[in-house]
Amino acid sequence: MYAQMIKTAGTGVKPREEMTPEEAAFQDRIDADIKIEPKDWMPDEYRATLVRQIGQHAHSEIVGQLPEGNWITRAPTLERKAILLAKVQDEAGHGLYLYCAAETLGVSRDELTEDLLSGRMKYSSIFNYPTLNWADIGAVGWLVDGAAIMNQVPLQRTSYGPYSRAMIRICKEESFHQRQGYDIMMKMAQGTEAQKKMAQDALNRFWYPSLMMFGPSDKESVHSAQSMAWKIKIDSNDELRQRFVDQTVPQAEYLGLTVPDDKLKWNEERGHYDFSEPDWTEFFNVLKGKGPCNTERMNGRKRAWEDGAWVRDGLMAHAQKRAARKVAAE
Repeated sequence: MYAQMIKTAGTGVKPREEMTPEEAAFQDRIDADIKIEPKDWMPDEYRATLVRQIGQHAHSEIVGQLPEGNWITRAPTLERKAILLAKVQDEAGHGLYLYCAAETLGVSRDELTEDLLSGRMKYSSIFNYPTLNWADIGAVGWLVDGAAIMNQVPLQRTSYGPYSRAMIRICKEESFHQRQGYDIMMKMAQGTEAQKKMAQDALNRFWYPSLMMFGPSDKESVHSAQSMAWKIKIDSNDELRQRFVDQTVPQAEYLGLTVPDDKLKWNEERGHYDFSEPDWTEFFNVLKGKGPCNTERMNGRKRAWEDGAWVRDGLMAHAQKRAARKVAAE
């Protein structure tokens, strides 16, 4: 069933005159902002698009634990350790919420994980960059989670009910993550000269990868137009990226840090900042597995999947025994 979903996934927006009566009625519900629920009729392409987006989102939450998890024992204070531990636990929970949402579309977690490990499904490119020092943990919280919030807040209004409802709690917790990261950056920026240099270096390295988190520019994105027509996505990639820059640049100025972009300036006529585009060649290379930490991240996920096989087998055996006892009792 899942393989068939992927085969039928399209990339263009179907004109209204080419829709079947079921597709036209479905689009009318979307246009009226009526949530689509698991038992409702939906086009195969809509289902496949959701599986792709929710699956990649879930994988990103799980893989996103790896760059920060190795800093839990190295955080500078007990309080920082506790905060970071809570954050990493939150990310695990976000992944589970999203896997649950994907399951309502007829795809299992095992299928999603197998697609990740085989390379058929991706996760956010940002997690293929290393966290070299404590300032990087601040940059991840401030920039990466800040970009995630920008992406995810509109998803609370996405057209698919289970996805929309999962995002409500996720966004609340991501807001905490962003504040935690900004607090780290503030402490570093207000600390010694060496600490401020660390904060600036972290900003320099994570700025453009954070801009890439919104996906390729609208003219290059193959899924955005249809996703927006179905209200799976609410805003375009470029709109979200602009919003992120407009919000984040004043925060950097408040910290006394410099955004690493010589072309960055406020445009009075547009009412927005002008800024440089990320290196999209780098973005697509990272997606192809050529990023600094792609191999390390995938090896970590494969190891976790293989090491956890005995737990999954035990749970399945227990469930089968319970089911057998229930049948026998009846």
